[in-house]
Amino acid sequence: MDLGLKDRVYVVTGATRGLGHASARELVADGAKVIVTGRDEERAERAAASLGPNALGLAVDNSDPQAPSRLISAAREHFGRFDGILVSVGGPPPGSALSNTDAQWAAAFESVFLGAVRLARAAAAELGEGGVIGFVLSGSVHEPIPGLTISNGLRPGLAGFAKSLAVELGPRGIRVVGLLPARIDTDRVRELDALSGDEQAARAANEARIPLRRYGTPEEFGRTAAFVLSPAASYLTGLMLPVDGGARHGF
Repeated sequence: MDLGLKDRVYVVTGATRGLGHASARELVADGAKVIVTGRDEERAERAAASLGPNALGLAVDNSDPQAPSRLISAAREHFGRFDGILVSVGGPPPGSALSNTDAQWAAAFESVFLGAVRLARAAAAELGEGGVIGFVLSGSVHEPIPGLTISNGLRPGLAGFAKSLAVELGPRGIRVVGLLPARIDTDRVRELDALSGDEQAARAANEARIPLRRYGTPEEFGRTAAFVLSPAASYLTGLMLPVDGGARHGF
């Protein structure tokens, strides 16, 4: 199936590892060009180099108010156009409702929430018909995840922003989509499993609750992201798509 990605240009934040990198890799594999970002310059450049000449790495912090204009300008200057953005950030620190500090909440709000809002608003101002704005969110949009209170607080709000944005941008032919990963086999998920004190037992217990009885792979998530960002998904907007092996049982 031709996704229509050839020579389209996307910005993918948080793309030096994990789900962001997997998404960038699949976009490039289907013919797109990408700006990949991370907080560390060396890692961003190394991640881009692993994707080949159709990727450029930049060190950017999503919480920086100047990040959106810098990234969109880089897409236009380096690749000649700008067709969409996938906003992915590292997960906020784990903790309980009583243990997470004000400083942790404030830092996560700036990066996970407000940074994503700024990126989306800037993209909306620059995109034309056929453009797309994507968010990597979490299964916590639908159901809180024990031990991830900050994520439980911020991700649903960001999904609400994305849904509102989809309504506002729809008449301009710009789509907005959200991806809701659950247990995807990334460093982040393995770190969370390890917090239990027995990583293997935690993984086995989680897999038993997933209908497909396994964790997803980053490649599976990346292929899903590439599809929903592509012109092949041109009638999908306002969508909050679980990528979870069936773990969400509700409609």
